[in-house]
Amino acid sequence: MNLEQTLNEITGKLYGKNIGACTDAQLYTGVLQLTKEKMAETPAITGDKKVYYISMEFLIGKLLSNNLINLGIYEELSDILKKNGKTIADIEEAEPEPSLGNGGLGRLAACFLDSIATLGLPGDGIGLNYHFGLFKQVFKDHLQNAEKNDWIQKDSWLNNTGTKFEVAFGDRKVTSVLYDIDVVGYENGLNKLHLFDVETVDESLVKKGITFDKEAIEKNLTLFLYPDDSDEAGNLLRIYQEYFMVCNGAQLILKEVKEKGYDLHTLPEHVAIQINDTHPTMVIPELIRILTTEEGFTMDEAIDVVSRTCAYTNHTILAEALEKWPLAYIEKVVPQLVPIIKELSDRVAKKYKDEKVQIIDKDKRVHMAHIDIHYGYSVNGVAAIHTEILKESELNHFYKIYPEKFNNKTNGITFRRWLLSCNHELAAFLTQTIGDGYKKDAEELQKLLEHKDDQAVLDAIYDIKKTKKAELVSYIKEKEGVELNPDSIFDIQVKRLHEYKRQQMNALYIIHKYLEIKGGRKPSTPLTFIFGAKAAPAYVIAQDIIHLLLVMSDIINNDPEVSPYMKLVMVENYNVSYAEKLIPACDISEQISLASKEASGTGNMKFMLNGAVTLGTSDGANVEIHELVGDDNIYIFGKDSDTVIKHYEKADYVSKDYYKKSPVIKEAVDFIVSKEVLKVGKKENLERLYNELLNKDWFMTLLDLEDYIKVKDQAFADYEDQQKWKKMMLVNIAKAGFFSSDRTIAEYNRDIWKLK
Repeated sequence: MNLEQTLNEITGKLYGKNIGACTDAQLYTGVLQLTKEKMAETPAITGDKKVYYISMEFLIGKLLSNNLINLGIYEELSDILKKNGKTIADIEEAEPEPSLGNGGLGRLAACFLDSIATLGLPGDGIGLNYHFGLFKQVFKDHLQNAEKNDWIQKDSWLNNTGTKFEVAFGDRKVTSVLYDIDVVGYENGLNKLHLFDVETVDESLVKKGITFDKEAIEKNLTLFLYPDDSDEAGNLLRIYQEYFMVCNGAQLILKEVKEKGYDLHTLPEHVAIQINDTHPTMVIPELIRILTTEEGFTMDEAIDVVSRTCAYTNHTILAEALEKWPLAYIEKVVPQLVPIIKELSDRVAKKYKDEKVQIIDKDKRVHMAHIDIHYGYSVNGVAAIHTEILKESELNHFYKIYPEKFNNKTNGITFRRWLLSCNHELAAFLTQTIGDGYKKDAEELQKLLEHKDDQAVLDAIYDIKKTKKAELVSYIKEKEGVELNPDSIFDIQVKRLHEYKRQQMNALYIIHKYLEIKGGRKPSTPLTFIFGAKAAPAYVIAQDIIHLLLVMSDIINNDPEVSPYMKLVMVENYNVSYAEKLIPACDISEQISLASKEASGTGNMKFMLNGAVTLGTSDGANVEIHELVGDDNIYIFGKDSDTVIKHYEKADYVSKDYYKKSPVIKEAVDFIVSKEVLKVGKKENLERLYNELLNKDWFMTLLDLEDYIKVKDQAFADYEDQQKWKKMMLVNIAKAGFFSSDRTIAEYNRDIWKLK
């Protein structure tokens, strides 16, 4: 039976209709069933050794297009639907986006699962099945409001496996239930994303917004990703969640190893466990606990086996992001792990006297990253500069002890999703121009460089960008009610809202530009600034930055003198699906974190792949983008990481000094609390942000602001030379192949996992 007959049979059984008579929502369910049937026919990837990628987040995005592409049936199905007056894009609108992650950490984990399967490596993800995930962002009165993000439907990618495990906490026991999502590789086999849920979860616990009883653990355990941890109950809930994930994960891993008939003493020969950031750290003491209490291992044997099985990826240079839990909290939630953690800590203390490498510090706090480093066999950073900073400063005490454990694995993206799926026009043009080898080997994108003086190729790439901009204009008009100019320069900053990512610096530039236009200096090409970001509900200053952006968008877009030359929009509830529309339409990609603070970034790679030009600091993967594209195809500004690190060491950065000596900075900062802004915004939020910038500015916004203004103005001026800009676009696309997650995963396997 061909694909069209199969789909007609499915829609006939489900709805008594053929393809053409179905609604988009009905067709989505039909195509979902068809895709799941095709995936069920795909062979599982097997091997003697398997990697388990444990992560608190998997930001997988909508899966329909991605799965169709990887199964090799996207084009055929697209033609069938077209024939019946439908499109994949339309039916995909009916697909809910899984709310299983927040930002780069979760998106990376999703890309990695795709690449592990694409490379034919046996490897599964292990995480939690959050019912409401992070939260749904809603703007009201120029403020972010958080609502529950209800994404799980009767018909979904989730498969209930029927597998259950018991998880014991200090004060209660719960039963888990395992859901799997199939992960199909590009023209390859099948792995799984294992998501654990608690059997007694109760969605009705959530009342107004995202508030719920944090102490009803049996009911709340899998409701939200990163529940508010501004109080003790929230902190304890996070420990409950983390232990629930690793206890289930450890049981599943050992069960699978036993089913294959392997001796648990040979665990490192058959299993690699990749700990993605510090959240899954308790898998180390938990495995040791199971091996010693249930499998007859001595403590020495268990520690040896586990230390040769677990590897740790560090994703941050921010000290506050490295988890440190009070021992008393762990004692309360999982007392059975405390003797193990104390044993691990005592062994370190006997060997090393340096307070900075202890697992339990003098304040009785447990440093999760320290467990990973001492009792794992690999520690990797996620961009070249990030790994060097870890070795030279942040984790230098550990590097001196274990130089052989440290290695770099620069992040990557699944370019099939971020090109083939979200930018069909560009993918089709590339295939026509350089062949389709790049779909499997992204380095083949370099063949595009042979065409950098070919006017027809340059014009085609530019025209595709214009098409994507026009599509985004329509989408934003429909979703946000804002009319944008498709012929303006699209300057986009989309990522988690955090002071170190410096959305506030971009806001100050926008104020500066607004005041320039009011003063009669109008840009030759109109400017469009687009933001997308969620702020953690307990992160007050991040909420204030959103408030400023929403207030400024109101002021700018409603000012007849300014709006023809400049528009500002902050899109609501930014997620993977929104990213797939924004990224192909971008001209200038904002990657402006304070140097030394962004471990890598992956948005920078997606924008580059789609022909945007990076405006950024020498931070994270920007450094490697700069090396690849050269000085002429990127805009770099700001102080370098060494200078920034020295400022922190000497504690000599005073934001007020920059404010006092620069009329440009003073004018932009003062405008935050001007009559004009206070008339539209809320005094409390605006004054708090103003005072933060003047009296603290921990992430040194004002340090780089003048240089940022100068370089950004230069980028806008260069855009006027369309010939020059087209070549910059081409070089960025051609050089993006290095950032394929297939390359990253091949390196993980070569250096860390060594899967057979």
